[in-house]
Amino acid sequence: MPGQGRQGRTDAFQRKARREGYRARSAYKLMDIQKKSKIFKKGSIVLDLGAAPGGWSQVALELMEEEGKLVGVDLQHILPLPRATFIQGDLRDIEIREELQKLIPKADVVISDMSPNLSGNYSIDQARSVELSTLALEIAAERNAQAFVVKVFEGSDFQEFRKAVIEEFGSVRTLSPEASRKQSSEVYLIAKRKYR
Repeated sequence: MPGQGRQGRTDAFQRKARREGYRARSAYKLMDIQKKSKIFKKGSIVLDLGAAPGGWSQVALELMEEEGKLVGVDLQHILPLPRATFIQGDLRDIEIREELQKLIPKADVVISDMSPNLSGNYSIDQARSVELSTLALEIAAERNAQAFVVKVFEGSDFQEFRKAVIEEFGSVRTLSPEASRKQSSEVYLIAKRKYR
């Protein structure tokens, strides 16, 4: 039947997000990740990188309940959410990193749905994706995060980046959530810190 493939489900996720009050269809990706990997706990301190428009923040706030704390950062303005603090700026700027350090010096969970502005040249876009993901890993390591979720495009340096995540956390799994678009090469790495 037409529209019943993965692309048909994709459109359904957009409609579902509008119906259920989520700001983006990506909210369902994070729900899928939580279902499979149990990243968030009650009272978690969460840092959301590339947070606009706020769909992941909405899900995280629900999962960590009233005791949790969330700080989100994005180049774009993010409309307010109860119990969340949002910063607008570039994570590569020293001033933004300093502000972030004051607001959230430690985090239980760092999540990153950052994506480069797509140029249409896949090798360039993939390299930029890994660059952003590496920045997210650095920020997660600085905060001694217990769990880390990061979007990355698959390509030539994907395995090298995955190895860096394993070196930092000790445990990683790769997931392509059902809500990801069929034509997308994005995957999510989900890492949990292991203590030796």
